[in-house]
Amino acid sequence: MFLITTIILVLLGFAQSTIFTDIARVLNGSDIDTLGRNNYVFNYGSTNKRTQEYDFIIVGSGPAGSVLANRLSEVPYWNILLIEAGKPENFFTDIPGLCAFFQLTDYDWAYKMEKVPGVCMGMENQQCLWPRGKAVGGTSVINYMIYTRGNKYDFERWEQEGNPGWSWDDVVPYYIKSERANLKFADPGTHGRKGFLSVEDVPFQTPLVKAFLEAGRETGRQIVDYNGFTQWGFSSVQGTIRKGKRCSAAKAFLKPVERRKNLKILVQSRVTKVLIDPKTKAAYGVEFLNNKRKYTAIAKKEVILSAGAFGSPQLLMLSGVGPKDHLTELDIPVIQDLQVGQNLHDHLTFVGLTFLINKTASYTLTKFMKPSSIIDYMFAGNGPLTTLGGVEALGYIKTNVSTDPRDYPDVELIFVGGSVSSDSGTAQAGSFGITKEFYKEYFAPINERECWSIVPMLLHPKSIGYMRLKSKNIFHHPILHGNYYTDPERHDVRTMVAAVKEILRLSQTKAFQRFGTKLHDIPFPTCKHLEFGSDEYWECCVRSLTPSLHHQVGTCKMGPDTDPNAVVDNKLRVHGIKNLRVADTSVIPFALSAHTNAPSFMIGERTADFIKDRWVKLGY
Repeated sequence: MFLITTIILVLLGFAQSTIFTDIARVLNGSDIDTLGRNNYVFNYGSTNKRTQEYDFIIVGSGPAGSVLANRLSEVPYWNILLIEAGKPENFFTDIPGLCAFFQLTDYDWAYKMEKVPGVCMGMENQQCLWPRGKAVGGTSVINYMIYTRGNKYDFERWEQEGNPGWSWDDVVPYYIKSERANLKFADPGTHGRKGFLSVEDVPFQTPLVKAFLEAGRETGRQIVDYNGFTQWGFSSVQGTIRKGKRCSAAKAFLKPVERRKNLKILVQSRVTKVLIDPKTKAAYGVEFLNNKRKYTAIAKKEVILSAGAFGSPQLLMLSGVGPKDHLTELDIPVIQDLQVGQNLHDHLTFVGLTFLINKTASYTLTKFMKPSSIIDYMFAGNGPLTTLGGVEALGYIKTNVSTDPRDYPDVELIFVGGSVSSDSGTAQAGSFGITKEFYKEYFAPINERECWSIVPMLLHPKSIGYMRLKSKNIFHHPILHGNYYTDPERHDVRTMVAAVKEILRLSQTKAFQRFGTKLHDIPFPTCKHLEFGSDEYWECCVRSLTPSLHHQVGTCKMGPDTDPNAVVDNKLRVHGIKNLRVADTSVIPFALSAHTNAPSFMIGERTADFIKDRWVKLGY
């Protein structure tokens, strides 16, 4: 035990000033991959033949892709190929408390949003970072592991927009099917117990969680299971963790079936094109690169793109499926004219509200690095390192900007038992893209101070973006236009300012005042010219720090063929193209009242049944 502890301390304890920079550098090497890959080794296939044949080819191993690989390979006479551009997880990706440190490493595609005037003013180059996972398991390897299904009204709208089979009653069985829940507080009959995906309470909580829940009660909210009968209230967070460690899509759905002879997984292999016959408009395979050599894989039945909100539309457009004018500009032969890349929705947020307290209660870097914390994590699956990057609870509220008569939230409040300053600028600030100058002036004076914060997330943005190809080169990131806060009625920014005011109201409750809660009231460097606390000031603040929570959706919108912006139908088949589906967050038609982690698993489960319904019934 002493030896193991010493090794961990050496790996995690270089020097506080550079600790996680060093860790990130080590993580990008190959040494840690041999340290354990989560104490198992995938039976990854290799490829020698230049042309290979399968029944189904899945591109991308994120939540939906991993589910599909698992469920389709249940049919023993089907051969499945899963192609992933990233590499496997490692020892450190398992640690929930370190999730922020994997963004901007080799586990991240490192996308960036194009500049928008008056947005991201406190961020490097005035650009928002859009991290996406590049790993076996996709973004589930670098995300904050928050498990939220969405609101029933989201799915009512989803179905009403011409997508039968996507109502709340339709999708809940698929959430339950995936889930292996171990929750202290759960509505009976709403959670699964026999699925592959572990959904659990965080083993360690600060005393501040209780204050957040009590503050909710003081302001008239209920304590609920937000994944149960109602999605309207406050709750401790539910996470995709297993005994204190990350439960990624790979760990949940690929590890249990790695020995199946009819499933082949290729890693660090980049799909460059979907092969589509221009005459029959039928997909029949993919081209991909592995070790700098080009290969072709033939799909006898279907190709399924699960490459994410940016990867799937990029591949479609490079393969001739997309907006005719745009593809023509790039000299890409047009096979099907569809509005691929349009309708980009994202959840905006604000990470600048920090509240100082006079009691020892929150997370700090020093507490994370204590030998006792490391030992608790290693041997008991407990302690501060099991926290979901500091996220401890959620609250769903409706601001006074909303005109919806229903109990339908327009903002999610993400409670954090700390702040961007809690790690002394080693990870959180960099993962959000905050400039060194901004951090030094606003956050550095309270480095590692006892504090808490609430991050408001705009659930239903009216500002809609889009993406375009930069070139015909698959290795060139697409051009991403988020269009944050550009809706003409200013609904989005007014909602966020209203959310800030509600958070300030929560901070004044008896529950939080027992900790001596006080707003960190240094003026934002970008907003000093405005009256502190005015609506104009808070608008400037929410525009200054505008990080994404990595929930982009809609770029391959689901909808009927009468919808001019639809790319796939309600069974995720690409309009006008045979044997080609898209199954990932890109098909979600609008921003849900949910982080996209859980819906991605549900989409994978749903798609697997659609595919089985088609081919098994035909006897194939």
